[in-house]
Amino acid sequence: MGIQTKGKRILALDLVEADNTDIEQSGKKAKKENLPAGVTSKMLYRDVIHIAWPSLIELALTQAVSMADMMMVGGLGHWAISAVGLTTQPKFLLMTMFMALNVGATALVARYKGAGDPKKANIILRQAFMLTFIISLISSVLGYIFSRPMVNFMGAESELTLIEGTKYLKVQMIGLPILGLTSTITACLRGVGETRTAMIYNLTANIVNVFFNWLLIHGHWGFPALGVEGASIATVIGQTVAFIMAMVTITKGKGFLILKFKEGFKPQWEYIKSIINIGIPSMIEQLIMRAGMVLYTLTITSLGDMAYAIHQIAMNMLGMSFMIGQAFAVSATSLTGQCLGKRRTDMAEAYGHRTRRAGMIISLLVGIIFFFFGGQLTKLYNQDPFIVEQGAQIMRLVAFIIPFQTSQFILAGALRGAGDTRATAVITLLTVLMLRPGLSYVFIHILEIGVIGAWVALGLDQFSRSVLVLGRYNSGKWKHIRVD
Repeated sequence: MGIQTKGKRILALDLVEADNTDIEQSGKKAKKENLPAGVTSKMLYRDVIHIAWPSLIELALTQAVSMADMMMVGGLGHWAISAVGLTTQPKFLLMTMFMALNVGATALVARYKGAGDPKKANIILRQAFMLTFIISLISSVLGYIFSRPMVNFMGAESELTLIEGTKYLKVQMIGLPILGLTSTITACLRGVGETRTAMIYNLTANIVNVFFNWLLIHGHWGFPALGVEGASIATVIGQTVAFIMAMVTITKGKGFLILKFKEGFKPQWEYIKSIINIGIPSMIEQLIMRAGMVLYTLTITSLGDMAYAIHQIAMNMLGMSFMIGQAFAVSATSLTGQCLGKRRTDMAEAYGHRTRRAGMIISLLVGIIFFFFGGQLTKLYNQDPFIVEQGAQIMRLVAFIIPFQTSQFILAGALRGAGDTRATAVITLLTVLMLRPGLSYVFIHILEIGVIGAWVALGLDQFSRSVLVLGRYNSGKWKHIRVD
């Protein structure tokens, strides 16, 4: 795929000259698209796919493993699905800060890649690595200590669900620093468009995860049957394998990014400030999202373990559709950042339009599968006829949600690549924290639609967020944001 020069692939962006006019002026191009001489639409699609396909495979396989986890755990009973599901929001809440800083790292690394400045890109890598280590270590300790109260707060219906959920979350907290550091390496590699490397080490980790699931959930080859806790241990073992491979790659490689320990990790406040300026709005967005998701989850857990198990199965399958938007959002983030580093807002827009179109085509195909085969997919998790029937109904609804969701992910990725994280935070506040929990409460407790009502609320949230993100992107304000 793509253009090759002496064995090394280059982007269409690399064929155009940087725009040396003031950044305010460089954003004021004609609305009609005119590609630079020597650049074709086909070349732009190739660049988009070149960056997106490894991320798509990586994220899809990661989600497939998550689905396999849930299916294997589901064999223990619907209570086990609830136990694992109740740990999701606490875990993501504790990951919020370093995930947000990773957004800043990706955007800055992409800018410096576009500007052809590897020295500054590698400074960002080291500073982000240091920040993630500190933050994830603190989060790990706090998460381990307060695992039981967090699972209990999420609405564990029975003592068994509470005990098993606590075991699962404690193991996850032990592995949190490893997960955090791997995610930072991945974020920086994605900033320069290097997605194939992350695909390789995460694919390996997923295979290891599934293998140890088989060994530890029900007990094989002499290993103890640890149930839900065994699934968590298997996940951490897989994450550790990914971390080791990522470290070897980033320290021994000869690419644009190299993590050199001899250059030290002394705080450089100028660069930390730049990371934080982009990351803090993203962190606020993530905190708002987690708060909204907690309220949303509490509304559903009030219906009992059975309803929450149905919801968790549907969310697990919806996660596969997330992968499409997230993979193409990686392309949008990297290419937008690189284009703005070169001050080519025209190229940023051209890439953005094509990224959105490519993602939408794939999302429509997945939507068709969910619409017609939702019941059969639900059966892979649990054979209960009621669960299967409810899951099929939800999947038909999801089929209509996916295109809007994908568009939103991609354009939000482009905005983040530009450093426009404040706008996405405000949009998340309005939709995830206010609209989704409010509507779910109305549909579940006032109209008494049950768990289906929660998914109607989710669909309206995704549609509203898509409209607002599209409006922000079309405003063009992201073209003028400075990140240093």
